[in-house]
Amino acid sequence: MSKPVILVIEDNDTMRLGISETLRSSGYEVLAYGDPLLALQENRLNPAELVITDLKMEPIDGLEVLRRLHTEENGCEVLMISAFGSVETAVQAMKLGAADFLTKPFPPDELRLRVARIFGKIDQQKKLQLLTEHTQYLREEINQSFPEIIGHSPAILSVLKSVRQVAAEDTSVLLSGESGTGKELVARAIHRASRRVEKPFIRVNCGALNENLLESELFGHEKGAFTGAVRQKHGRFELADGGTIFLDEIGEISPVMQVKLLRILQEGEFERVGGEVTLNSKTRVIAATNRNLNEEIKNGRFRDDLFYRLSVFPIRLPALRERVEDIPDLALYFLNKINNRRSTGIRFSSQALQSLAGYSWPGNIRELENMVERLCLISDQSEIKGSLVQATMGLAGPSPAGLTSLEAELFRYERQILSETMKTCHGVKNQAAKKLGIKVSTLYYKLEKFGLLE
Repeated sequence: MSKPVILVIEDNDTMRLGISETLRSSGYEVLAYGDPLLALQENRLNPAELVITDLKMEPIDGLEVLRRLHTEENGCEVLMISAFGSVETAVQAMKLGAADFLTKPFPPDELRLRVARIFGKIDQQKKLQLLTEHTQYLREEINQSFPEIIGHSPAILSVLKSVRQVAAEDTSVLLSGESGTGKELVARAIHRASRRVEKPFIRVNCGALNENLLESELFGHEKGAFTGAVRQKHGRFELADGGTIFLDEIGEISPVMQVKLLRILQEGEFERVGGEVTLNSKTRVIAATNRNLNEEIKNGRFRDDLFYRLSVFPIRLPALRERVEDIPDLALYFLNKINNRRSTGIRFSSQALQSLAGYSWPGNIRELENMVERLCLISDQSEIKGSLVQATMGLAGPSPAGLTSLEAELFRYERQILSETMKTCHGVKNQAAKKLGIKVSTLYYKLEKFGLLE
């Protein structure tokens, strides 16, 4: 276990040596300087947890040292010492942020007592920081609304059966499947059904962070570990201790991170970035990927030993096209959420639900949810008709309609013109047809085509 670091700034050689020896004999690591500017420079490179500084020094005094330390926001505590102690000086030092003020000369035991009190305060601050971070993560998770797993198809029932089988164990789980199939939702379901339900569920998107940021995010870092590390940070494994950590896009992590992740899976041990203390974590790991990890192993991009550790219990999530019978239920679920949020009463026609079920959904459940919201926004009626669904799916991407990008833009523009004209003419079709310069029969055809016919 690494020793707490104390920086001593004292221009009197005898006093500096005495303070240093007293603190080293008490188990602290001590860096001692007679030049305050040199000491500040060293502290920027290797931040100390406690700085003990004399008041009367050249070229800057202890109060200026205190000001500069707090300007740099390195989070250290300061004990001011002086042979010229007074109530006014002590008050000024405290106002500037000093933790304590000690008048020279002082016996070694008094110094040990004051330093021990300050480190007690530092320990309490660390515990409070961990609790605050922990609470924040929990608050973020509680405030988010995640739908239940919807569906009755054999494919999704098989997934739910797997969830029930593995939830009560501490086994690592690997979720695979295309993007948008609900891997995070299944991970949460496993956590909620486990003995760890009262502990945190913490997620990390491994594909969104580079190697250095991901290491700090997962394992935390010590103060001064790198530029900008002005205070100690607890990693996700530390915050999730006793709970579940969900590692999304696990196939994106670098070979170096694969080795470090393998260690915590095998031994439950890790160190913060820049730290020497080995920490333990009893965290359950659920990983997810949309890559074929067997192919990644063959191509040398993913470690086979890590794969075997992660995939003790693999669960494959079906694409939406593999569970077509669930599409109407999902669409109605998303529609109900939108109606509740917007205080509306929009509904699907039976033809609309049939049209939704006939689409291939390359973006899976996420694409379906976005489509339902888009239909609610562009619908001019209380009922979403099948013609509107078919037309909109033609704009959304690959579909039976097979529109090119130019055709899609023309489609969008023509529908907008028709909709605005009908509003201008207050729904009177004869007036709208005359204004558009087309026959009434043609107008009826176009209104039906674009889902605008009431």
